[in-house]
Amino acid sequence: MSNSETTYLTWPQIARLGLVQASLGSIVVLTTSLLNRVMVVELALPAILPGALVALHYFIQLIRPRMGFGSDQTRRASPWIRGGILVLASGGVLAAASTVLLDTSIGLGIALATVAFLMIGIGVSSSGTALLVLLAKRVEPKKKAAAATCVWLMMIFGFAFTASVSGKFLTPFTFERLLIISSTVSLIAVVVTFLAIWGMESPVSKAQNAIRNADEAELGTASAKASFREAFTEVWKESRVRSFTWFVFVSMLAYSSQDLILEPFAAVAFGFSPAETTTLSGLQNGGVLVGMLALAFITSKAKSQSLTTLSNWTIGGCLASALAMLGLVLSGPIANVLFFKITVFLLGIFNGAFSIAAIGSMMQFASVGSARREGVRMGIWGASQAMAFGLGGIIGTGLSDIARIVLGDPASAYAFVFFLEGVLFVMAAYLSFQTRVQKPANELSKHLVGV
Repeated sequence: MSNSETTYLTWPQIARLGLVQASLGSIVVLTTSLLNRVMVVELALPAILPGALVALHYFIQLIRPRMGFGSDQTRRASPWIRGGILVLASGGVLAAASTVLLDTSIGLGIALATVAFLMIGIGVSSSGTALLVLLAKRVEPKKKAAAATCVWLMMIFGFAFTASVSGKFLTPFTFERLLIISSTVSLIAVVVTFLAIWGMESPVSKAQNAIRNADEAELGTASAKASFREAFTEVWKESRVRSFTWFVFVSMLAYSSQDLILEPFAAVAFGFSPAETTTLSGLQNGGVLVGMLALAFITSKAKSQSLTTLSNWTIGGCLASALAMLGLVLSGPIANVLFFKITVFLLGIFNGAFSIAAIGSMMQFASVGSARREGVRMGIWGASQAMAFGLGGIIGTGLSDIARIVLGDPASAYAFVFFLEGVLFVMAAYLSFQTRVQKPANELSKHLVGV
């Protein structure tokens, strides 16, 4: 379908899709944080158990390309969003039930939790991938960064609101309350998602069917009826897809690896109390919010939005993040608390800016290349991101432990890991540049077609 026939989403419609992301986040935050704490504290189980379950929910998201392929084949994202949220909600309820079961039977509880977290990963893969594909196809190019900011802020809101409200209703804690709250959150998330997606994709008219049939005839039946393996191979041959996949993995690995070691570093290097490290985390997240909003505002006000614009912001954000990581390395020898806090805030700003620019680029690049493969591309990149987040915490904490043994000083060990993360950000900037220069702009313009 030509660009003139594409109906772009309005801001209210984009906000509605943000509610879908908030619903996904509300279920995920209960399973990855609250249940984590219950298993370790109330049930006194080894921390490796919830850690392995969370990692499992990330690694199963390697199926995202298959989910995206399904969306490509049906040409509609809504069924995959609705189906995904149902699977995710069911997994959320089963995860809470498994926590209750762990109190009486460890074996059965672990078995049920494994099934639950697999369902959570599958549900997120289906809904999350289809949601991004819908945004990629239906958001005006110059609004993509702002739309990504809107949707991601709604997800963060879902995290914060669910954690805050559920925490109040969980006092005093009982397993029955935990199960009721999890079931309620899951039910609300399903209802909100179904209402938010309602009418977002209108039924296909006879005229649209005729256009699609003509397009399929032009593309060839082999392309239209390709299997997932053939579609994946076809997409993976595109050098841009491969470069951007590596960029997503490396940048998200650098982004996520510092999550679990920044607060311990503040404690050993500056003597921060638990309350002070919590405030530090809030400072960093505040910077992320500023970076996201600033980039969304700048790009939405730009007169034009080429494929290279967001790429430039992505490269700049990665390089600035690398400088901020270097600032963390130097903050130990400088031993100035104010310098350290400013560096953390700047790191948040640069991380927020680069992540939104990267998501906006992802939404733009999804439509560049062989026709009707947006879902497969988005799935590949989503799987790469999930893998990076699954490995990030393990690698960050593992490297810091190894460096502590070698260097003998905890602060120096954390600083060494920060340095490596800075190197990863520089590598990510290079990979982003490589992605941008894969094809000449005039060749790319031929593919910027709405579907």
